[in-house]
Amino acid sequence: MTGGATGSADRAVVCGLGHWLPERVVTNAQLCERLDVSEDWIVGRTGISRRRWVEPGAATSDLAVEAGRAALRSAGGGPVDAVVLATTTPDHRCPATAPDVAARLGLGGVAAFDVSAVCTGFVYGLATAAGFIAAGLAERVLLIAAEAFSTLLDPDDRTTLPIFGDGAGAVVLRRGRADEPGAIGPLVLGSDGDRTGLITVEAGGSRVPLGAEAPDDGSQYFRMRGREVFRHSVERMSAAATEALAGAGWRLDDVDRVVTHQANARVSAALATRLGLRRDVMAQNIAEVGNTAAASIPVLLAQAASDGTLKPGHRVLLAAFGGGLTWGATTLTWPELDIRDA
Repeated sequence: MTGGATGSADRAVVCGLGHWLPERVVTNAQLCERLDVSEDWIVGRTGISRRRWVEPGAATSDLAVEAGRAALRSAGGGPVDAVVLATTTPDHRCPATAPDVAARLGLGGVAAFDVSAVCTGFVYGLATAAGFIAAGLAERVLLIAAEAFSTLLDPDDRTTLPIFGDGAGAVVLRRGRADEPGAIGPLVLGSDGDRTGLITVEAGGSRVPLGAEAPDDGSQYFRMRGREVFRHSVERMSAAATEALAGAGWRLDDVDRVVTHQANARVSAALATRLGLRRDVMAQNIAEVGNTAAASIPVLLAQAASDGTLKPGHRVLLAAFGGGLTWGATTLTWPELDIRDA
């Protein structure tokens, strides 16, 4: 699916930005003894040196509240009309986590709901928020992407345990014009349910309910068929990115920064090669935080804006790929933001 997010007059415009990472740092050295691999093996396969994990007992909502609070501060405070939470790791199977997050932020009473598109969740959330604004349902929307992905991982699986980290990123979107900095450009979204099994947690839903005891086959843990995911992620993100650029009337040479889902360093390198992009336009933080799933794009945006890698006026391409399979892309010109608390 492609199209201008909200038509020519009313667009969703980024006016606030924040992120939050757990304090607990998990290094490759801490994982190597358990997994019987070397630090070089992990770095070579993923590009990751360390990641953040929540402490036992902490949950996705705890991360989401902190990131949401930072984004609201960045936006200058004020009310919002809806809270959208993109996550694969809700606090509970029922109810959704967003209403709890909204209440803890002092936003009780507004529309609040979860969006589940795995690592594409933030881009799907942008489309959802833009639709609320276009339909006249909201003047301002708080979009949070938050993951406690470490809670889904098999502690003995060397193919997944080193990859994922926990974290949250958030933006506030307001009603604005298409020609404003921060306006979300044409959105490209897609899915391929025939390949659901490539990225999955098999047990825990209605198809395979969890019983009183944990399954002995590991089906309660996250599983990923890495080689096939690699190929599809590069193909789908490059196609979506190309379509989003065409919809915005941009050429590749017009792009100042590319912010993609941080799956692993090899995916980012392959995507840059396939699109013919210079490596210096590819923003990255995967070495320090790992793959934070739906949170990876907003966390990277916040960090890049804070350290000056991303500057007002930069033309930015966003692209993501995740389970479902799902993928998405969009564009925006980066706005001037208050990022002191981002």
